[in-house]
Amino acid sequence: MKPADTKEKLRLSELFSFGGATGPLIGLLLLCVFLSFATDSFLSVRNFLNIMDQITVLGIIAVGMTFVILIGGIDLSVGSVLALSMMVLGYLNVHADLPMGLAIPGALLISAITGAIAGILIAYFKVPPFIATLAMMSIARGLANMITNGSQIIGFPTWFNMAAIIRYGGYLTITVGIMLTVFLLAWLFQRYRQGGRMLYAVGGNPEVARLAGIHVKQVTVLVYMACATLAGLAGILLAARLDAVQPSIGVAYELDAIAAVVIGGTSLSGGTGGIGGTLVGVLIIGVLRNGLNLLSVSPFVQSVIIGLVIVVAVAAETFKRPAR
Repeated sequence: MKPADTKEKLRLSELFSFGGATGPLIGLLLLCVFLSFATDSFLSVRNFLNIMDQITVLGIIAVGMTFVILIGGIDLSVGSVLALSMMVLGYLNVHADLPMGLAIPGALLISAITGAIAGILIAYFKVPPFIATLAMMSIARGLANMITNGSQIIGFPTWFNMAAIIRYGGYLTITVGIMLTVFLLAWLFQRYRQGGRMLYAVGGNPEVARLAGIHVKQVTVLVYMACATLAGLAGILLAARLDAVQPSIGVAYELDAIAAVVIGGTSLSGGTGGIGGTLVGVLIIGVLRNGLNLLSVSPFVQSVIIGLVIVVAVAAETFKRPAR
């Protein structure tokens, strides 16, 4: 066989394996087939667009969480950072009467600062990621409540809310378009940029990565900053969709994001997985919730089912590891 033919087959194999998430992708397809027969309204363009709207916030948070888990970390603060970003956005735009062109960067800046603080605690002060982000979760939630004493903020510009409602071309809202752009840019970064490959090196073995010349501490801080900034961006898109902000929103969002990343095949021990698998994991959660709602399954039962799916995904990853 010619080398060119071999390379071409490898490229096709990588393409159809969807970033190494072959199992989750097959599971997603089987789930879609089952729901297509189980419900009359699942297999329709309108329902698919509904699913895309519903996974926008989760998808963007999950991208940042993928990077964190790839380096062997965890971030429990993303739900609270999302709420803080929303409240800062609302305060700057509605209460301080600043234009959205300043309010949005202000909200993203606050989000990035929370991520930088968590990253510095982890990288330079050796605080375990679980503890550092747990503390930041409490701090960010408290700050979000302090901004308005726990009250919600309404009164955003009409065009801001329309960004989550109007479907351009009859299909995509601006918010869904932003989510897809984030996934594309993250995938390109992970696959083709040196920084993306560093994440795998740090997650695989931080000491070996350091000896290879990688600034592990700097990478760690930047990854947590990116994760928090994306959580802030997700909060802005959620504010556009709800046309209001409140400090109590975002509870348990971090668990959904971790679930999506794990279901997509990224190992909690770091070093393996990627953005392609996370997209599949986000779609599995979105399709599963949508299908269970169409089947009129109780929300309590839905939580049990999604929990079982996470357990199966982690067990499958554990069994695959010795084979590698």
